[in-house]
Amino acid sequence: MKTRTETVTVADGSFDMDLWLPENGSGPVVLVIQEIYGVGPYIRKVAEDLAALGYVVGAPDLFWRIQRHWESDHSEAGTAASLEMVSRFDAPQGVADSAAALAHLRALPEATGGTGMVGFCLGGSIAYFLAADAEVDAVLSFYGSAVPDAVELMDRITCPVLFVFGGSDPYIPRDQVARVEQAAAGRPNIEMHVAEQAGHAFHNHEAPQFHDPEAAPVAWARAVEFLRRHLG
Repeated sequence: MKTRTETVTVADGSFDMDLWLPENGSGPVVLVIQEIYGVGPYIRKVAEDLAALGYVVGAPDLFWRIQRHWESDHSEAGTAASLEMVSRFDAPQGVADSAAALAHLRALPEATGGTGMVGFCLGGSIAYFLAADAEVDAVLSFYGSAVPDAVELMDRITCPVLFVFGGSDPYIPRDQVARVEQAAAGRPNIEMHVAEQAGHAFHNHEAPQFHDPEAAPVAWARAVEFLRRHLG
């Protein structure tokens, strides 16, 4: 699998976006938006898996204004450092940077076909906010904590969206997930997948305290099917 680093230029500087290419060298594009731990081993593994499925995948470094290429492990200390980092993160600026990364990804010579976004935790919220303004073909939002308090944005989203939540998530209580379900009801472009027994970040195989080995493959299979349906 070929990889390289792209430079995304914005009004006040530039930042890196790691890129993974499928075996045939081109395909639909998928922007992978990081969790609070940065573009670390988990995000890179997700990107590799998606590239193996035939997608051109980019993962931008969204913490670049605070500390370039920052990443942390999933230990107690690493989680505390990640929470401190995200407390200094400008979320609207992160949405704007993600939009710039998406435009850059689309413009690559290897980009053919549709455009998708996949976001986890922090990235799940950013992908949702960006979907309200960006023209994309598919959005996967994994346990975005800001989604329940912004369900009105669904009125502005026309592309297919799959929300993934854990039904036993201590950070996003079940009644908040229900708020998303209620807002999504009757919308043909919105799908829900709730792993009732799983907690937060249950797909994250790099975090033993979060990973759910039973719920994770089921949710990922649903996600892959969703992307194939809408991106090819």
